[in-house]
Amino acid sequence: MDYEILYQPSYALLKLNMEMSEQVNAEAGAFVSMSSGIKIETGIRGGLFKGLKRSLLGGESFFINKFIAEVPGEVTMAPPLPGDIHAMDLDNQRVFVQSGSFMAGTVDIDIDTKWGGSKTFFSREGLFLLKIEGTGTLFASSFGAVHPITLGDGETCRIDTGHVVAFDDGVDYKVKRIGGLKSTFFSGEGLVVELTGPGRVWIQSRSEDAFLSWLIPRLPKDSGN
Repeated sequence: MDYEILYQPSYALLKLNMEMSEQVNAEAGAFVSMSSGIKIETGIRGGLFKGLKRSLLGGESFFINKFIAEVPGEVTMAPPLPGDIHAMDLDNQRVFVQSGSFMAGTVDIDIDTKWGGSKTFFSREGLFLLKIEGTGTLFASSFGAVHPITLGDGETCRIDTGHVVAFDDGVDYKVKRIGGLKSTFFSGEGLVVELTGPGRVWIQSRSEDAFLSWLIPRLPKDSGN
Protein backbone atom coordinates (compact mmCIF):
# COMPACT_ATOMS: atom_id res chain seq x y z
CA MET A 1 0.00 0.00 0.00
CA ASP A 2 1.06 3.59 -0.49
CA TYR A 3 2.10 5.50 2.61
CA GLU A 4 3.46 8.89 3.55
CA ILE A 5 5.14 10.00 6.77
CA LEU A 6 4.33 13.63 7.54
CA TYR A 7 5.76 16.21 9.96
CA GLN A 8 9.05 14.41 10.65
CA PRO A 9 10.95 14.15 12.88
CA SER A 10 9.32 15.75 15.91
CA TYR A 11 5.60 15.00 15.54
CA ALA A 12 5.43 12.37 12.81
CA LEU A 13 2.09 11.22 11.40
CA LEU A 14 1.71 8.10 9.26
CA LYS A 15 -0.80 8.36 6.40
CA LEU A 16 -1.81 5.10 4.71
CA ASN A 17 -3.63 5.20 1.39
CA MET A 18 -5.39 1.84 1.28
CA GLU A 19 -6.85 0.15 -1.77
CA MET A 20 -9.87 -2.15 -1.53
CA SER A 21 -9.21 -5.27 0.59
CA GLU A 22 -5.82 -4.06 1.85
CA GLN A 23 -5.18 -4.65 5.56
CA VAL A 24 -2.78 -3.35 8.18
CA ASN A 25 -2.23 -4.23 11.86
CA ALA A 26 -1.57 -1.49 14.41
CA GLU A 27 -0.71 -1.29 18.08
CA ALA A 28 -3.69 -0.28 20.23
CA GLY A 29 -3.56 3.48 20.74
CA ALA A 30 -1.82 4.30 17.44
CA PHE A 31 -5.06 5.17 15.60
CA VAL A 32 -5.67 8.85 14.78
CA SER A 33 -8.26 8.94 11.98
CA MET A 34 -9.82 6.93 9.13
CA SER A 35 -12.14 7.62 6.24
CA SER A 36 -15.53 5.99 5.79
CA GLY A 37 -15.33 2.52 4.29
CA ILE A 38 -12.42 1.48 6.52
CA LYS A 39 -13.38 -1.24 9.00
CA ILE A 40 -11.53 -1.85 12.25
CA GLU A 41 -11.34 -5.22 13.99
CA THR A 42 -9.78 -5.63 17.44
CA GLY A 43 -8.27 -9.01 18.24
CA ILE A 44 -5.33 -10.90 19.69
CA ARG A 45 -2.53 -11.22 17.17
CA GLY A 46 -1.41 -14.87 16.91
CA GLY A 47 -3.93 -16.16 19.46
CA LEU A 48 -4.23 -15.95 23.23
CA PHE A 49 -0.74 -17.25 24.13
CA LYS A 50 1.14 -14.90 21.79
CA GLY A 51 -1.06 -12.01 22.88
CA LEU A 52 -0.29 -12.64 26.54
CA LYS A 53 3.41 -13.09 25.81
CA ARG A 54 3.60 -9.81 23.87
CA SER A 55 1.65 -7.96 26.57
CA LEU A 56 3.30 -9.33 29.71
CA LEU A 57 6.81 -9.89 28.40
CA GLY A 58 7.24 -7.60 25.41
CA GLY A 59 5.64 -4.46 26.81
CA GLU A 60 3.11 -4.25 23.99
CA SER A 61 -0.67 -4.08 24.12
CA PHE A 62 -2.56 -7.35 24.62
CA PHE A 63 -4.85 -6.41 21.73
CA ILE A 64 -4.00 -5.34 18.22
CA ASN A 65 -6.21 -3.45 15.76
CA LYS A 66 -6.63 -4.56 12.15
CA PHE A 67 -7.74 -1.95 9.62
CA ILE A 68 -9.48 -3.36 6.52
CA ALA A 69 -10.32 -1.27 3.46
CA GLU A 70 -13.79 -2.23 2.22
CA VAL A 71 -13.43 0.62 -0.27
CA PRO A 72 -10.32 2.74 -1.02
CA GLY A 73 -9.61 5.10 1.85
CA GLU A 74 -7.13 6.68 4.23
CA VAL A 75 -5.94 5.84 7.74
CA THR A 76 -3.63 7.98 9.88
CA MET A 77 -1.62 6.83 12.90
CA ALA A 78 0.86 8.35 15.35
CA PRO A 79 3.16 7.20 18.17
CA PRO A 80 2.36 8.07 21.81
CA LEU A 81 5.47 10.23 22.31
CA PRO A 82 6.71 13.22 20.28
CA GLY A 83 8.99 11.67 17.72
CA ASP A 84 9.53 10.01 14.39
CA ILE A 85 8.18 7.04 12.42
CA HIS A 86 10.50 4.85 10.38
CA ALA A 87 9.30 2.44 7.67
CA MET A 88 11.23 -0.82 7.23
CA ASP A 89 10.56 -2.96 4.15
CA LEU A 90 11.19 -6.61 5.02
CA ASP A 91 11.77 -9.27 2.36
CA ASN A 92 11.66 -12.60 4.21
CA GLN A 93 13.77 -10.91 6.89
CA ARG A 94 13.84 -10.65 10.67
CA VAL A 95 14.48 -7.62 12.87
CA PHE A 96 14.41 -7.11 16.63
CA VAL A 97 12.50 -4.08 17.87
CA GLN A 98 12.83 -2.57 21.33
CA SER A 99 9.73 -2.90 23.48
CA GLY A 100 7.33 -0.03 22.78
CA SER A 101 8.67 0.88 19.33
CA PHE A 102 6.32 -1.30 17.24
CA MET A 103 3.51 0.85 15.85
CA ALA A 104 2.06 -0.88 12.78
CA GLY A 105 2.77 -3.40 10.04
CA THR A 106 1.25 -5.13 7.06
CA VAL A 107 -0.51 -8.39 7.85
CA ASP A 108 2.15 -10.71 6.38
CA ILE A 109 4.73 -9.95 9.07
CA ASP A 110 4.72 -11.89 12.33
CA ILE A 111 5.22 -10.29 15.75
CA ASP A 112 6.64 -12.34 18.61
CA THR A 113 8.91 -11.93 21.63
CA LYS A 114 12.49 -13.07 22.08
CA TRP A 115 14.08 -14.01 25.40
CA GLY A 116 17.07 -11.81 26.01
CA GLY A 117 18.39 -13.89 28.89
CA SER A 118 21.44 -12.59 30.68
CA LYS A 119 22.16 -10.21 27.81
CA THR A 120 19.48 -7.82 29.05
CA PHE A 121 18.97 -8.93 32.64
CA PHE A 122 20.37 -5.71 34.09
CA SER A 123 18.96 -3.46 31.36
CA ARG A 124 16.39 -0.83 32.25
CA GLU A 125 14.56 -1.78 29.07
CA GLY A 126 13.40 -5.18 30.35
CA LEU A 127 14.02 -8.78 29.37
CA PHE A 128 12.32 -8.97 25.99
CA LEU A 129 12.68 -7.70 22.47
CA LEU A 130 9.98 -8.01 19.83
CA LYS A 131 10.96 -10.39 17.04
CA ILE A 132 9.36 -9.24 13.79
CA GLU A 133 9.80 -11.29 10.63
CA GLY A 134 8.29 -11.98 7.21
CA THR A 135 7.68 -9.98 4.05
CA GLY A 136 5.96 -6.62 4.28
CA THR A 137 6.32 -3.15 5.76
CA LEU A 138 6.97 -2.44 9.43
CA PHE A 139 6.42 1.00 10.94
CA ALA A 140 8.50 1.63 14.06
CA SER A 141 8.15 4.71 16.25
CA SER A 142 10.74 6.58 18.27
CA PHE A 143 11.06 9.23 20.95
CA GLY A 144 12.79 11.98 19.00
CA ALA A 145 14.33 11.44 15.59
CA VAL A 146 15.43 8.08 14.15
CA HIS A 147 19.11 7.79 13.26
CA PRO A 148 20.21 4.76 11.16
CA ILE A 149 23.66 3.16 11.56
CA THR A 150 25.16 0.55 9.21
CA LEU A 151 27.75 -1.71 10.83
CA GLY A 152 30.31 -3.61 8.80
CA ASP A 153 31.42 -7.16 9.55
CA GLY A 154 32.90 -7.12 13.09
CA GLU A 155 32.31 -3.37 13.48
CA THR A 156 31.01 -2.43 16.94
CA CYS A 157 29.19 0.53 18.45
CA ARG A 158 27.95 1.18 21.98
CA ILE A 159 24.55 2.76 22.53
CA ASP A 160 22.70 3.76 25.68
CA THR A 161 20.03 1.12 26.25
CA GLY A 162 17.28 3.75 26.23
CA HIS A 163 18.18 4.91 22.71
CA VAL A 164 17.89 1.60 20.82
CA VAL A 165 14.90 1.30 18.45
CA ALA A 166 15.71 -1.78 16.34
CA PHE A 167 18.46 -3.84 14.75
CA ASP A 168 18.85 -6.56 12.12
CA ASP A 169 18.84 -10.24 13.01
CA GLY A 170 22.53 -10.58 12.08
CA VAL A 171 23.66 -7.99 14.63
CA ASP A 172 25.00 -9.45 17.89
CA TYR A 173 24.21 -7.58 21.11
CA LYS A 174 25.52 -7.53 24.66
CA VAL A 175 24.57 -5.25 27.56
CA LYS A 176 27.59 -3.84 29.44
CA ARG A 177 28.49 -1.21 32.00
CA ILE A 178 29.73 2.01 30.47
CA GLY A 179 32.75 2.00 32.78
CA GLY A 180 33.53 0.91 36.32
CA LEU A 181 30.97 0.62 39.11
CA LYS A 182 31.37 4.30 39.98
CA SER A 183 30.58 5.36 36.41
CA THR A 184 27.65 2.94 36.21
CA PHE A 185 25.91 4.22 39.34
CA PHE A 186 26.90 7.91 39.46
CA SER A 187 27.61 9.13 35.92
CA GLY A 188 23.95 9.22 34.87
CA GLU A 189 24.77 6.94 31.94
CA GLY A 190 24.62 3.44 33.44
CA LEU A 191 24.37 0.61 30.92
CA VAL A 192 25.04 0.45 27.22
CA VAL A 193 24.24 -2.17 24.61
CA GLU A 194 27.22 -3.21 22.50
CA LEU A 195 26.12 -4.02 18.95
CA THR A 196 28.40 -5.85 16.54
CA GLY A 197 27.81 -6.07 12.79
CA PRO A 198 27.23 -6.81 10.07
CA GLY A 199 23.80 -5.23 9.88
CA ARG A 200 21.67 -2.16 10.40
CA VAL A 201 20.83 -0.45 13.67
CA TRP A 202 18.27 2.27 14.31
CA ILE A 203 18.55 4.55 17.35
CA GLN A 204 16.39 7.36 18.72
CA SER A 205 17.69 10.81 19.55
CA ARG A 206 15.82 10.98 22.88
CA SER A 207 15.47 8.58 25.82
CA GLU A 208 12.33 8.06 27.89
CA ASP A 209 14.45 7.29 30.96
CA ALA A 210 16.45 10.50 30.59
CA PHE A 211 13.27 12.52 30.09
CA LEU A 212 11.62 11.01 33.18
CA SER A 213 14.77 11.64 35.22
CA TRP A 214 14.50 15.31 34.25
CA LEU A 215 10.70 15.54 34.67
CA ILE A 216 9.93 13.69 37.90
CA PRO A 217 11.94 15.95 40.28
CA ARG A 218 10.06 18.94 38.80
CA LEU A 219 6.56 17.55 39.37
CA PRO A 220 4.52 19.24 42.14
CA LYS A 221 4.86 17.34 45.38
CA ASP A 222 1.89 16.35 47.52
CA SER A 223 1.68 18.77 50.43
CA GLY A 224 -0.37 16.31 52.47
CA ASN A 225 -3.45 18.52 52.51
